[in-house]
Amino acid sequence: MRSKHVLWRRGFQEKDFERLETVLENMETHKAQVGKDNRDDEKARRSRISWLSSNLWLRERLWSFAEEGNRRNYGFDVTRSCDIQYTEYLAEEQGHYNWHVDVHIDRENLIFDRKISLTVQLSDPSDYEGGAFEIEGQTLPDWHTEKGTVLIFPSYMKHKVNPVTKGKRRSLVAWFEGPLWR
Repeated sequence: MRSKHVLWRRGFQEKDFERLETVLENMETHKAQVGKDNRDDEKARRSRISWLSSNLWLRERLWSFAEEGNRRNYGFDVTRSCDIQYTEYLAEEQGHYNWHVDVHIDRENLIFDRKISLTVQLSDPSDYEGGAFEIEGQTLPDWHTEKGTVLIFPSYMKHKVNPVTKGKRRSLVAWFEGPLWR
Protein backbone atom coordinates (compact mmCIF):
# COMPACT_ATOMS: atom_id res chain seq x y z
CA MET A 1 0.00 0.00 0.00
CA ARG A 2 1.28 3.46 -0.88
CA SER A 3 2.04 5.69 2.08
CA LYS A 4 -0.59 8.35 2.61
CA HIS A 5 1.83 10.72 4.30
CA VAL A 6 4.77 12.67 2.89
CA LEU A 7 7.80 13.67 4.98
CA TRP A 8 10.67 16.09 4.45
CA ARG A 9 13.57 15.52 6.81
CA ARG A 10 14.90 18.95 7.87
CA GLY A 11 12.41 20.61 5.53
CA PHE A 12 12.60 23.66 7.76
CA GLN A 13 16.16 24.99 7.90
CA GLU A 14 17.95 27.24 10.39
CA LYS A 15 17.07 30.37 8.37
CA ASP A 16 13.38 29.39 8.63
CA PHE A 17 13.68 28.95 12.40
CA GLU A 18 15.41 32.31 12.84
CA ARG A 19 12.65 34.04 10.90
CA LEU A 20 9.92 32.19 12.76
CA GLU A 21 11.39 32.97 16.19
CA THR A 22 11.16 36.72 15.47
CA VAL A 23 7.43 36.19 14.82
CA LEU A 24 6.89 34.05 17.92
CA GLU A 25 8.97 36.02 20.45
CA ASN A 26 6.17 38.48 21.29
CA MET A 27 3.23 36.24 20.56
CA GLU A 28 0.93 35.11 23.35
CA THR A 29 -0.66 31.68 23.33
CA HIS A 30 -4.10 30.82 24.61
CA LYS A 31 -5.86 27.62 25.58
CA ALA A 32 -6.92 25.59 22.53
CA GLN A 33 -10.58 24.84 21.96
CA VAL A 34 -12.22 22.09 19.88
CA GLY A 35 -15.06 21.86 17.42
CA LYS A 36 -17.08 24.32 15.42
CA ASP A 37 -18.46 25.78 18.65
CA ASN A 38 -14.96 26.31 20.14
CA ARG A 39 -15.69 24.41 23.32
CA ASP A 40 -13.27 23.62 26.13
CA ASP A 41 -12.78 19.84 26.14
CA GLU A 42 -9.60 18.88 28.00
CA LYS A 43 -10.27 15.15 27.50
CA ALA A 44 -10.01 15.70 23.75
CA ARG A 45 -7.29 18.35 23.66
CA ARG A 46 -4.97 20.15 26.02
CA SER A 47 -2.58 22.58 24.31
CA ARG A 48 -1.80 26.27 23.86
CA ILE A 49 -2.06 27.97 20.45
CA SER A 50 -1.60 31.16 18.46
CA TRP A 51 -2.68 31.94 14.91
CA LEU A 52 -0.08 32.95 12.30
CA SER A 53 -2.27 32.88 9.18
CA SER A 54 -1.52 36.49 8.18
CA ASN A 55 2.23 35.85 7.91
CA LEU A 56 2.88 35.86 4.15
CA TRP A 57 6.40 34.39 4.04
CA LEU A 58 5.28 31.50 6.28
CA ARG A 59 2.18 30.86 4.14
CA GLU A 60 4.37 30.75 1.02
CA ARG A 61 6.91 28.43 2.67
CA LEU A 62 4.26 25.97 3.87
CA TRP A 63 2.37 26.14 0.58
CA SER A 64 5.50 24.93 -1.25
CA PHE A 65 5.45 21.69 0.79
CA ALA A 66 1.70 21.18 0.39
CA GLU A 67 1.88 21.82 -3.35
CA GLU A 68 4.79 19.39 -3.87
CA GLY A 69 3.28 16.66 -1.68
CA ASN A 70 -0.09 17.03 -3.35
CA ARG A 71 1.52 16.78 -6.78
CA ARG A 72 3.53 13.68 -5.79
CA ASN A 73 0.88 11.78 -3.85
CA TYR A 74 -2.68 13.03 -3.98
CA GLY A 75 -3.77 15.20 -6.90
CA PHE A 76 -6.42 16.93 -4.77
CA ASP A 77 -8.07 20.12 -6.02
CA VAL A 78 -6.48 22.50 -3.50
CA THR A 79 -6.29 26.28 -3.30
CA ARG A 80 -3.51 28.25 -1.64
CA SER A 81 -5.68 29.35 1.27
CA CYS A 82 -4.66 28.01 4.64
CA ASP A 83 -4.75 28.63 8.34
CA ILE A 84 -1.53 28.37 10.32
CA GLN A 85 -1.48 27.50 14.00
CA TYR A 86 1.48 27.56 16.38
CA THR A 87 0.95 24.88 19.05
CA GLU A 88 2.59 24.09 22.38
CA TYR A 89 2.03 20.87 24.32
CA LEU A 90 3.27 21.35 27.90
CA ALA A 91 4.09 18.50 30.29
CA GLU A 92 2.77 20.47 33.30
CA GLU A 93 -0.62 20.59 31.52
CA GLN A 94 -0.36 16.97 30.30
CA GLY A 95 -0.58 18.38 26.77
CA HIS A 96 -2.16 16.09 24.17
CA TYR A 97 -4.71 15.89 21.35
CA ASN A 98 -6.73 12.66 21.12
CA TRP A 99 -7.71 10.94 17.85
CA HIS A 100 -9.38 13.38 15.47
CA VAL A 101 -9.65 14.38 11.83
CA ASP A 102 -9.11 17.88 10.46
CA VAL A 103 -12.12 17.91 8.14
CA HIS A 104 -15.31 19.67 9.14
CA ILE A 105 -17.91 17.16 10.31
CA ASP A 106 -20.79 19.64 10.09
CA ARG A 107 -20.45 20.79 6.47
CA GLU A 108 -23.58 22.93 6.32
CA ASN A 109 -22.90 26.27 4.56
CA LEU A 110 -19.33 25.31 3.65
CA ILE A 111 -17.93 26.07 0.21
CA PHE A 112 -14.47 24.56 0.84
CA ASP A 113 -13.18 21.42 2.55
CA ARG A 114 -9.87 20.98 4.29
CA LYS A 115 -7.93 18.53 2.14
CA ILE A 116 -4.29 18.59 3.23
CA SER A 117 -2.94 18.87 6.78
CA LEU A 118 0.67 19.83 7.42
CA THR A 119 2.82 19.84 10.55
CA VAL A 120 6.31 21.21 11.15
CA GLN A 121 8.26 19.88 14.12
CA LEU A 122 9.73 22.91 15.93
CA SER A 123 11.18 21.16 18.98
CA ASP A 124 14.30 19.09 19.22
CA PRO A 125 13.42 15.57 20.48
CA SER A 126 15.57 16.23 23.57
CA ASP A 127 13.26 19.13 24.55
CA TYR A 128 10.43 16.83 25.64
CA GLU A 129 9.32 13.28 26.39
CA GLY A 130 6.13 11.63 25.21
CA GLY A 131 4.13 13.67 22.69
CA ALA A 132 4.40 11.13 19.87
CA PHE A 133 2.48 12.10 16.73
CA GLU A 134 0.54 9.20 15.21
CA ILE A 135 -1.52 8.74 12.06
CA GLU A 136 -3.96 5.83 12.14
CA GLY A 137 -2.74 2.96 9.98
CA GLN A 138 0.57 4.65 9.11
CA THR A 139 4.10 3.97 10.31
CA LEU A 140 6.27 7.04 10.64
CA PRO A 141 10.08 6.71 10.65
CA ASP A 142 11.93 7.39 13.91
CA TRP A 143 13.41 10.60 12.48
CA HIS A 144 9.95 12.22 12.07
CA THR A 145 10.47 13.80 15.51
CA GLU A 146 13.60 15.68 14.40
CA LYS A 147 13.44 19.46 14.51
CA GLY A 148 12.50 20.82 11.09
CA THR A 149 10.65 17.74 9.84
CA VAL A 150 7.65 18.60 7.66
CA LEU A 151 4.81 16.09 7.40
CA ILE A 152 1.73 16.29 5.20
CA PHE A 153 -1.24 13.93 5.02
CA PRO A 154 -4.89 13.97 3.87
CA SER A 155 -7.01 15.91 6.36
CA TYR A 156 -9.55 13.09 6.58
CA MET A 157 -7.00 10.72 8.22
CA LYS A 158 -7.30 10.16 11.98
CA HIS A 159 -4.28 11.37 13.93
CA LYS A 160 -3.27 12.34 17.46
CA VAL A 161 -0.54 13.72 19.72
CA ASN A 162 0.10 11.55 22.78
CA PRO A 163 0.52 13.22 26.19
CA VAL A 164 3.77 15.10 26.77
CA THR A 165 5.29 13.83 30.02
CA LYS A 166 8.32 16.12 30.26
CA GLY A 167 9.22 19.49 28.73
CA LYS A 168 7.48 21.25 25.85
CA ARG A 169 6.64 20.04 22.32
CA ARG A 170 6.20 22.84 19.76
CA SER A 171 4.84 22.60 16.23
CA LEU A 172 3.23 24.46 13.38
CA VAL A 173 0.04 23.11 11.88
CA ALA A 174 -1.50 24.28 8.61
CA TRP A 175 -4.49 23.25 6.53
CA PHE A 176 -5.02 23.62 2.79
CA GLU A 177 -8.52 23.72 1.35
CA GLY A 178 -10.23 23.16 -1.94
CA PRO A 179 -13.72 22.83 -3.41
CA LEU A 180 -16.04 20.50 -1.50
CA TRP A 181 -15.35 16.77 -1.81
CA ARG A 182 -17.80 15.06 -4.13
